Amino acid sequence: MTEDQARDWVVARLGAEAADRIDHFLNLVVVENDQQNLIAPSTISTIWSRHALDSVQLIPLADRPDGQWVDIGTGGGFPGMVVALAWPGKVALVEPRKRRADFLRDCAETLGIADRVSVYASKIEAVEIKADIISARAVATVENLLRAAAHCGKQDTRWLLPRGRLDEREIKTLKRQWRFVFHVEHSITSADSSIVILDRVGPR
Repeated sequence: MTEDQARDWVVARLGAEAADRIDHFLNLVVVENDQQNLIAPSTISTIWSRHALDSVQLIPLADRPDGQWVDIGTGGGFPGMVVALAWPGKVALVEPRKRRADFLRDCAETLGIADRVSVYASKIEAVEIKADIISARAVATVENLLRAAAHCGKQDTRWLLPRGRLDEREIKTLKRQWRFVFHVEHSITSADSSIVILDRVGPR
């Protein structure tokens, strides 16, 4: 998918204003990348398809018009900040690295969404917030994520976990240890990536 096609996907589904806000944020990321490594320099030329669209594709899968979204390990803003620019609910960005957390706070102010975005410069274990949606892009194993963030979940929380290739052994372990309904969606940005969707998660 080209950069223009990735942006057009967002315009068609979420509107031109959302795409413009994301454009602004992506420009901030590129500038800041000279100061700290937010994204791999090799992906700057494909930042829309590799990072922005990869983040935005979670919004339709969330299937929630608003509420509280918690993004674990936001890093340079993906997917959490991009979600906040295209989705009307509240978004909590959890990023333990202080410089990145400071950058995310500055972006929220600059982009005019600080009233809906909160940034936690800590690990998820220290965050006390109940979420309607929890996302984490390539952070730890699914099992470790569930254990670390279980206290943020509710009975109807939806978990959206973009992954690379799925490990069937990991899935079998999850089925033994957790009670949930889950399915897998293929990422629209990479044939080798999937998004694990979990509903009604709870310990056995």
